[in-house]
Amino acid sequence: MYPTPLRNLIDELGRLPGIGPKNAARLAFFLMRSSRDDAERLARAIAEMKEKTTLCPVCCSVAEENQLCFVCSDDRRDGSIICVVQDPRDLMVVEKSGSFNGRYHVLHGGLSPLEGIGVENLRIAELIQRVDAGGIAEVILCLNPNVEGDTTGMYLSKVLQPRGVSVSKIASGVPVGGDLEYSDELTLGRAIEGRRTVEG
Repeated sequence: MYPTPLRNLIDELGRLPGIGPKNAARLAFFLMRSSRDDAERLARAIAEMKEKTTLCPVCCSVAEENQLCFVCSDDRRDGSIICVVQDPRDLMVVEKSGSFNGRYHVLHGGLSPLEGIGVENLRIAELIQRVDAGGIAEVILCLNPNVEGDTTGMYLSKVLQPRGVSVSKIASGVPVGGDLEYSDELTLGRAIEGRRTVEG
């Protein structure tokens, strides 16, 4: 039986996504062998992230406390086009493609009734408010090509099209059932450039 502090660390690391019991134990022992300075630096980075990182008040991506994110604070971006993504990591993948110069909106997930994730659990109300405020000509649905992404896309197209905006979705090229996070920049860039209007 491991000492209680080590067991507690293994348990906490095991709660992270993609980290099973063996990996959690491996990480815990790595941290135990690390210097106190290394461990304290990691602890400070985690605490600082929790204290000073929040959601952008405009697009719901990540930002430093009381500030806009790096995209919303850039006046050179085209404010008439919004690219909707499910996760802040997806935003970074689109940015790396270099194919988009508009604004973003991050939903923080996808609709999944079986898992109890409904409209109220996502940042959909904020997106509708942005569209209703005016000045938006097009909304690009850049969602994961899986059941949750398709369900979310269908819902968004139904609620956004009556508001007078063009709703499009990225073209094929992104593998079905995958996550945007794992798409290469070239493929995703071509998918955005080849986007097609969603029919109501």
